[in-house]
Amino acid sequence: MARVINRSLLDLRRLTINLVTYPEGHSVMRHNDPMGSGSYYKLNVILKQPSQGGVFETDDTIFNLFDRVILFRPDLHEHSVSRIEQGKRVLLSIALHAPWR
Repeated sequence: MARVINRSLLDLRRLTINLVTYPEGHSVMRHNDPMGSGSYYKLNVILKQPSQGGVFETDDTIFNLFDRVILFRPDLHEHSVSRIEQGKRVLLSIALHAPWR
């Protein structure tokens, strides 16, 4: 299976921006991202949807615009991506680890 390409565009102490490409055949198992203290927010902007599969699922979102722009709390809510059956999934992922609870 081809590997995920995770290209870091910005990596600061509390803010990261990555361009992530998920290849055909890839999936992300259901999980959450514990951060210890503070709050973790992730804004995913899906730049390219696969032709089949690659559906993002989560227990809750802060907002979801047309299943293309999704803001959620990965530290609180489990999330996953179904198997990409055809094509690839490309997203811009902006993550903020805030000091507040």
